[in-house]
Amino acid sequence: MKSFSTVTGKTPALLIAFLIAGILSMVLPGCSLPGLKLPADATDPLREFVLEGSGPQKIAMVSVNGAITDKPTRDFMSRNHPGMLDEFVAQLALAKEDPSIKALVLKVNSPGGTITASDIMYKELMDFKQQTGKPVVAALMDVAASGGYYISLPADHILAHPTTLTGSVGVIFVTPRVSGLMDKLGLDMKIRKSGKHKDMGSPFRDTTAEEDALFDGIIDDMAGRFAGLVEKHRADQKPDMEKIKTARIFTADDALSAGLVDQVGYLEDALAQAKKMAGLPDNAAVVTYRRTYYPNDTIYNTLVTQYGAHSGALVNIDLLESMPALKPGLYYLWWPGAGNSVQP
Repeated sequence: MKSFSTVTGKTPALLIAFLIAGILSMVLPGCSLPGLKLPADATDPLREFVLEGSGPQKIAMVSVNGAITDKPTRDFMSRNHPGMLDEFVAQLALAKEDPSIKALVLKVNSPGGTITASDIMYKELMDFKQQTGKPVVAALMDVAASGGYYISLPADHILAHPTTLTGSVGVIFVTPRVSGLMDKLGLDMKIRKSGKHKDMGSPFRDTTAEEDALFDGIIDDMAGRFAGLVEKHRADQKPDMEKIKTARIFTADDALSAGLVDQVGYLEDALAQAKKMAGLPDNAAVVTYRRTYYPNDTIYNTLVTQYGAHSGALVNIDLLESMPALKPGLYYLWWPGAGNSVQP
């Protein structure tokens, strides 16, 4: 990787100041440089910040941004940060404990991710609703597909942005294959196993017809769970399950026609709906939970930590360590929308 000095011919002054501040902070713990803000880390607590409004009653906004996973993230200083699942649960806990929070808006921009992390986030949102009785509105942004839609299902009202892509109600099972390449290279893999299916899905051989049937059964089971939750939560909208079960992607208007969402609109409309459902005045405060203060903050800021791994509220789509390909496993994921955001 080229250094800054190689690319620009000189090291930026801000980088020099940052490095000096970092060294001084380690050598002289009691010292700090006025005006220079060092990166927050995972030990800094989540704090409440007001995005708009001034009333005593509040709406909490929680953002899910990127691939859904329970994997911790790491910033450019090699510091570990909580993963999406951990951050999501922590933010829900803060909203749950605050009696002045009267509603929650879940802002989703995710192509989905691992099955288990998606299901846990779904359950945590269900628990939040059941334990607090507070209304939840989901606002779907660029992409809220597969697991991104799955975690939105407990919401009392689902709004899609006019340009949202959603749906992809299904499962993808990823298994790599290297047996053909090994044959060309004259390589082989000797495997000893205790049962005939112990290495099913191995990249070193083709699956048998019996194993394909077993995998199909697993996929059908997981897909059936997803479709069943759609039927359960969207029953009043009479969802078009024949279309939905194809696992196709929907535009916002198509999703409305298919019964996947309740409204097509903007984030302000989602906040207005939350205020209406909770009986809140127009001046109700909209708050979020972050580790860093940002001047001139707005409801569209998904940052939670300055300079940290999370340029998105719960996970960064563009982390350097992100993977363009999936690891073996089952996913509630719209693969074309994942790009480099997948970090299973």
